[in-house]
Amino acid sequence: MTDEVRRSLRADASDNRTRILAVARAAFAADGLDVSMREIARRAEVGVATVYRRFPTKEALLAEAFAEPLALCSAVVEEGLAAADPWQGFSLVIEQLMQVHAVDRGFSDRFRSAAAYLTADRDRTLRLLLQLVQRAQRAGALRADFVVEDVILALMANDGIRAESPAARAAASRRLAALMLQSFRADPVRAPLPPPVRLPLPRTGGTPATRGR
Repeated sequence: MTDEVRRSLRADASDNRTRILAVARAAFAADGLDVSMREIARRAEVGVATVYRRFPTKEALLAEAFAEPLALCSAVVEEGLAAADPWQGFSLVIEQLMQVHAVDRGFSDRFRSAAAYLTADRDRTLRLLLQLVQRAQRAGALRADFVVEDVILALMANDGIRAESPAARAAASRRLAALMLQSFRADPVRAPLPPPVRLPLPRTGGTPATRGR
């Protein structure tokens, strides 16, 4: 095999890996973690065997696909800890974390997933969140009974947003974050909320007049 052929094969393999990762990130963001490896291969226009050669397990693909947003979350919390005002730093983190989770269903699922999916970046982010919470509480800005699990609770509520587009989900998330932050303050301060977003009403199986017919 000539050097030129070897280089060509390496370039093809690299292109396949890049395409698989890009497709996987988009698929998990839109549809959550249940997207199969076979479906990833179909959308990437490669064989299933090619996907498994690059990523032997789905967990390996998930770890690679979400490495960047997990690192981003840690960076967001670090930025909040560096803020001069503890409450402003805490608010920044809540707003930005909820934004990230609102537009990426797969990442949100993985961040909150069970011990099987724990990663060093996720653990580090949670440790930094604890420091952020304690700092805001020591400053008297954050309710004394607030715990890190309340951040997870806020993210779970955020996951319930259903909107027609990523932009609408992000806008609804900003309003929800503002409502949450007002309830988190030790001394709630009324402040203007971001604009409301038109959201689809949940289906209830028919109108009261037609139910049961």
